[in-house]
Amino acid sequence: MTSTVTTRSRWGRGGVGLGGRGAATPPPVRTGRLSMNKFVLLLMALPSLLVILLINVYPLLYAANQSVRQGSLIDAGPLVGSDNFTDVLTDKMFWEAAGFTLVFTLVGVFGSWVVGFAIALALRTKIPAAGVFKVLLLLPWVIPVVSSAMAWNWLIATPTSPIPLMFEALGLGHPLFLADPSLAMVTVCVFKVWISFPFMMLMMSSALAGVDESVYEAGRMDGASRWQQLTQLTLPMIARPIYISWILMTIFCVNDFTTVYLLTGGGPVGATNTLLVLAYRTVFQDMRTGPGVAIAFLMTFVLVVISVFLYRQIRKSSLQ
Repeated sequence: MTSTVTTRSRWGRGGVGLGGRGAATPPPVRTGRLSMNKFVLLLMALPSLLVILLINVYPLLYAANQSVRQGSLIDAGPLVGSDNFTDVLTDKMFWEAAGFTLVFTLVGVFGSWVVGFAIALALRTKIPAAGVFKVLLLLPWVIPVVSSAMAWNWLIATPTSPIPLMFEALGLGHPLFLADPSLAMVTVCVFKVWISFPFMMLMMSSALAGVDESVYEAGRMDGASRWQQLTQLTLPMIARPIYISWILMTIFCVNDFTTVYLLTGGGPVGATNTLLVLAYRTVFQDMRTGPGVAIAFLMTFVLVVISVFLYRQIRKSSLQ
């Protein structure tokens, strides 16, 4: 590294000037040696690349083969082509699961972002014991989902649970949070926001930490209100981290199996079935591997489309 810096400094000092020697030419590049180094690096990385391909590509190809066959976990079965995809796309249960997956994802992404961003803004102010609050706010994310789901079941699952009893004492009726389809959908979405907002809080806190305070001082001198500072200064400057957090949370929500399955199991009457839960039930309970894998492939396609769209938004925000 020292020799490189010395060479560049000598090159820079060889410019035209009083008593100068004219513009110096850069040292010649040894392309042969560089090519050999690249070849050696490729050979060293080849075993890792083969392992990655084996771990990722082979299961993908195997699943693709299963999606065009009518078989089970034991036997691949006969080739049926695109019939599995046609059956899935014409199935009413698939579209009901897709609808709830959309609602679950939108609420999970934007609900957790709004809560996390609001808390991140609040923690920027000087409050006593801010570090303790940050640790406590991370608990919903740090605690295993199994423990959180068990705690929520204890709170709301039965008519004798604490929350239903509190509603009854307040004269608000006898809500069955996990037995009523509409209430079960709301409960699952609220639970997702509750366990996800700490992640968004961390993402937004790190993004806000990179915003220079002088920007807000200039905005206040120009007469910008707090709302104008938020919408015209803060949000544009942290647009890239926001889009990245949305991409990650979208993937987390669509691929979230444990939250729904541990809390409601997809019930009641399939009201909280997401596409992932439906794919699991189709493969491991109904023993219909082809349609279940077809559902998974359709999920992957939608995720790729959403990720590409948000990635383009990231590139646009970077160019601004």
